[in-house]
Amino acid sequence: MVILPSIFALLNQRKKRILQVAEAALPEGQFRAFRSLVLDELGREGFERDVERLVAERKQGMVGAGPHAQRKEVPHE
Repeated sequence: MVILPSIFALLNQRKKRILQVAEAALPEGQFRAFRSLVLDELGREGFERDVERLVAERKQGMVGAGPHAQRKEVPHE
């Protein structure tokens, strides 16, 4: 899917900014721990993997279902 690389590029810009501010504000040891946490949670093994999995699951569910596969249920009273 073409949009995922665009989303991840935007996310990487935000991660970079967050890490720049943290590096300026934290002592070196704390920054290294913070950097590791941010990259684990928001990187390839965290958020990015979760998004890829969700997109793949959604794509699988839509295969052969046609354009109106995700209809909302309307309760009958």
